[in-house]
Amino acid sequence: MTEREIEQGCRKGDNKARKELYEMFGGIMLGLIMRYVTDNEEAKDLLQDGFIQAFDKFGKFTWRGEGSLRAWLSRLFINESLLYLRKNKTMNDYITIEQETEEIPDEEEVSQISETVLMGMIAKLPAGYRTVFNMYVIDGYSHKEIGKALKISESTSASQFLRAKRLLAKEINNYLKK
Repeated sequence: MTEREIEQGCRKGDNKARKELYEMFGGIMLGLIMRYVTDNEEAKDLLQDGFIQAFDKFGKFTWRGEGSLRAWLSRLFINESLLYLRKNKTMNDYITIEQETEEIPDEEEVSQISETVLMGMIAKLPAGYRTVFNMYVIDGYSHKEIGKALKISESTSASQFLRAKRLLAKEINNYLKK
């Protein structure tokens, strides 16, 4: 089935289309959730909850061409993940970092590190830092959008991003020294 056929089927409540949607995007959405929620079982629960939400909200989806379904689902699953983090108060999971600036490794050095290792480093960031970092760097939100989504100020978002970047730079430097 094409994305368009899946969308039309899901809108009608067709279980075959729902299954296709899950098979097409389940792994991708689980990966997205795992960037925010590092507990595997919680992430799987959020995946199920997110698909239930998607099936219920198909009336609000607007087809804008190939890729729009994935984009819509991504926003929905990010919102589900953020809701989970707020409910569980993990958004306040920040640490204090000394003001000394960690030297940022150059792009060439970082490109030698596998994506899996880098994603593991990001996953180890405190939940609040990790959330802002993912939203800004990977999902392309602005600090203004992050602030609105997380109910924090734009400057708080920017500061949390800077702290996440410092911690990540420290981890990368330690990894490169090995």
